[in-house]
Amino acid sequence: MSTAHDSHDGAVDTATGVSTTGHEWDGIRELNNPLPRWWLWVFYATIVWAFGYWVLYPAWPLISSHTTGLLGWNSRSAVAMQLQDLQALRAETSMRLTNASLEEIEKTPDLLSLARAEGRVAFADNCAPCHGAGGGGAKGFPNLNDDDWLWGGTLADIQQTITHGIRSGDDEGHQGNMTPFGGVLSKADISAAADYVLSLSGAGPADTPSAKKGAAVFAANCAVCHGADGKGKQELGSKNLTDGIWLYGGDKATIMQTITNGRGGVMPAWAGRLSPTTIKALTVYVHTLGGGQ
Repeated sequence: MSTAHDSHDGAVDTATGVSTTGHEWDGIRELNNPLPRWWLWVFYATIVWAFGYWVLYPAWPLISSHTTGLLGWNSRSAVAMQLQDLQALRAETSMRLTNASLEEIEKTPDLLSLARAEGRVAFADNCAPCHGAGGGGAKGFPNLNDDDWLWGGTLADIQQTITHGIRSGDDEGHQGNMTPFGGVLSKADISAAADYVLSLSGAGPADTPSAKKGAAVFAANCAVCHGADGKGKQELGSKNLTDGIWLYGGDKATIMQTITNGRGGVMPAWAGRLSPTTIKALTVYVHTLGGGQ
């Protein structure tokens, strides 16, 4: 049980020669040692610093605002100044990118390095959520590293796609759709067409009765967009069915689903969201990922 005895107030501890506070707990007396002088000075300095901070910087909340401080500093203005300084530093190099053509950028090592650096950052911020950090794509989102381009893989083609998008609502964007045939063809015809499509890329036999029937279905319904040879048409954005590269999947079930329900993925238009210079840098970056034409 803890007790405190005022009778010890002012008593001196025999072992240390230090007076006690008069408090005792289970026979243990509290010594009255003073705080170290250096600690006191640091403590006083923090009090002075706190008062100085309150006066110089925003510190106290008011009913509808806050105290602004004698220095008038705030984090928004500080960030704005930093951005302004950064833009000033980048102005010269950005102007070089703005004034150079896409072809000139790829032929000029320092401009190419600059465009790829800016494009890599813009890609990570805006494109990677769909196309992946390295441009490898995902189901429904094209792989930008291969040579399979629905709307063309030249610098001009890529710039057009980034700027205006695909089925984005932009009047200048790409508008092609994969027509759904679920209400036009029977399930048997769709199955046969899927077998024929698989045979075009060597993923299935071409001499089975189903594939042969599918060839006739394909010629009557699909060749107008994908071509008689199945290699697609860039002006329509129709898929090359012979290369074994699939946007939504190359198994029979997925192909049947595509034929039945159609496809109509959207690529947003980045005009107005990104500056022309950033779009140009993105174009060069995507073109140099490995599949640019």
